[in-house]
Amino acid sequence: MHKNRLEAFSDGVFAILITIMVLELKVPHGAKLEDLLPLSHTFFSYILSFIYLAIYWNNHHHLLQIAKHVSGPILWANVHLLFWLSLIPFVTAWSGENQFQEAPVALYGFVLLMCGCAYWILTQCLISKHGKDSELSKAIGKDVKGNVSLLLYLIAIPLSIWIPYLAIALYIVVAIMWLVPDRRIEKRVSGHKIEPHD
Repeated sequence: MHKNRLEAFSDGVFAILITIMVLELKVPHGAKLEDLLPLSHTFFSYILSFIYLAIYWNNHHHLLQIAKHVSGPILWANVHLLFWLSLIPFVTAWSGENQFQEAPVALYGFVLLMCGCAYWILTQCLISKHGKDSELSKAIGKDVKGNVSLLLYLIAIPLSIWIPYLAIALYIVVAIMWLVPDRRIEKRVSGHKIEPHD
């Protein structure tokens, strides 16, 4: 089964999600810089979520670049990922408009955790389709960065009940970890071999 439709559909969803988020940014009624201050939490949550969506789009792109074929389970795993990503605009708006209070920040972290789990499931389905000795499997390797990300989410979610801003800081740490597209896959696509544990 060819992967072109999966890529095209996914790209369309990513574009729609970013559009939804930017439409949630309300223009202030005043014309002074201080009129922007009440929107600071909303704007910050938009920036963080935009970065997360950009990270997922980049890594999703690289993941499918090295994949040769897709199957039914892969299509469903991809839709599962898109479902959790589609909740990012909602938790972004809720967190920003409520100035990073406990419950919205916890739910934001839960959605990020489920996005991470869904991405892991997608990679495992792709590895299962292509084989343990495939270039894809070697590029993913032990996926230390992915596992650390899930651990940080699991720490941040309960932490948000007591110190929401510290939880936000952990979400930022994960985003910083992933700002550069996954070079393991990028180097495999370009033909440069690296060790699986890199």
